[in-house]
Amino acid sequence: MLNFNGSVITESELEITSKNRAFNYGDAIFETVKVLKGRVIFSEDHYFRLMASMRMLRMEIPMAFTLEFFEEEILKTVSNTEEDFRIRFTVSRKDGGLYTPEKRTVDYLISSSVLGVIESKEKYTVDLFKDYYVYSGLLSTVKTTNKMVNVVASIFAEENDLDNCILLNERKHIVEAINGNLFLVKGEDIITPPLTEGCVKGVVRKKLLEVIAKNLNMTLKEEAISPFELQKADEVFITNAIVGIQSITNYRKKVYGTEIADGLKEQLEAAM
Repeated sequence: MLNFNGSVITESELEITSKNRAFNYGDAIFETVKVLKGRVIFSEDHYFRLMASMRMLRMEIPMAFTLEFFEEEILKTVSNTEEDFRIRFTVSRKDGGLYTPEKRTVDYLISSSVLGVIESKEKYTVDLFKDYYVYSGLLSTVKTTNKMVNVVASIFAEENDLDNCILLNERKHIVEAINGNLFLVKGEDIITPPLTEGCVKGVVRKKLLEVIAKNLNMTLKEEAISPFELQKADEVFITNAIVGIQSITNYRKKVYGTEIADGLKEQLEAAM
């Protein structure tokens, strides 16, 4: 089912016009949220990221858009609280205008799909995607609907029998994976690119940084990462809202362990 501006409808009832700004200009943002048995996971973090993104893109935030409203509209969309769901909460500016919108008010569309059993893949192979870059800067940290680099990288991964690709910025530093933030484990250090490198301001990234900060045995570093560091790392893993943590096991001829990532996954699940 879909939820369009508070009305629960079917796919066939959704009407998108030729003036839709998400379609014409990518003038939209979204949150991917996991719902487990009627619980919106990390709802507060998703909500505040959505509000911050709307303010950054100069969208007019309706007075009704409270945290309670955000949760209620998501739960209204799902059909069964005994199942788990993947939710996409998309906010777009209302139809009309060219580059300059006619209005700054917004529409929202919530879509849901049932989640099966979520299991990390035991063998997970990646490589660099070097055809196009994610440009560093604050705009890249926002989850907009303009994801062409991710789309083309996904096709590249499929054509080359890869599970994922690692995206680079214009400085040829590591940014993130196609579908999540990236972490490297090297000795006693856990390293992830800072937001200034252009990575998405991931909710699970934020939660994991909190978990790591409480782990006295590891040192957390947010710093620029060269692709050459991938060969020196002991572990590499991806984080996102649906899977949580996915370990990378193979990068070219390099084979990684998963021990630290497995332990962090348990701590992250305990925080849900």
